[in-house]
Amino acid sequence: MTETTVVHVLRHGEVHNPTKVLYGRLPDFHLSELGVAMAERIAERMRGEDITYLVASPLERAQETAAPSAEALGLPVAVDDRLIEAGNVFEGLTFGVGDGSLRRPKHWLQLRNPLRPSWGEPYVEIAERMLAAIAAARDAARGHQALAVSHQLPIWTARSFATGRRLWHDPRKRQCSLASLTSFTYAGDDLVSVSYEEPARDLLPVPAPGTAKKFVAGA
Repeated sequence: MTETTVVHVLRHGEVHNPTKVLYGRLPDFHLSELGVAMAERIAERMRGEDITYLVASPLERAQETAAPSAEALGLPVAVDDRLIEAGNVFEGLTFGVGDGSLRRPKHWLQLRNPLRPSWGEPYVEIAERMLAAIAAARDAARGHQALAVSHQLPIWTARSFATGRRLWHDPRKRQCSLASLTSFTYAGDDLVSVSYEEPARDLLPVPAPGTAKKFVAGA
């Protein structure tokens, strides 16, 4: 019989980012108190699963999200650079029209091609490295399950590529909330399904009434 392996790809918890910058790959962005609670919730969710391999992006917020699960599962946290956040030229800046970098004409050239995208790491390259990292986690957990901690855009891009969805998209419509699980199920080497779960849904920040959802890129 063909062995079944599941790779759960986890988006990290909420980050302390009071200035609302696009932090991207910048160092020293850590989980907020709520983010820590989200990471602990994931550890509770994973405790009963047959997880034999745990890996995370090298960024602090991913490592901190992985830590409670590592303790609960009794596993070390491996590091895979391919799980890192997408590169972005707006890193370190606020991103918006009225109050951010988009109001400055010098940045407009970076928006010339949203299909690639022109402002950062190409979607195809993100998908390729993410799916390679997921395949490596699959190989490390053959016949069992793996948990890989990454970031919203890379996770969504990998899911879109794997399921035949177009890669360019409206960032506000990504189905990849904080501390969510996008799970890739394999029969041998063949991907047979992709599922989505929000174990920390009740912990997600609730927008104030009457306010529109604001996208903070690079999360």
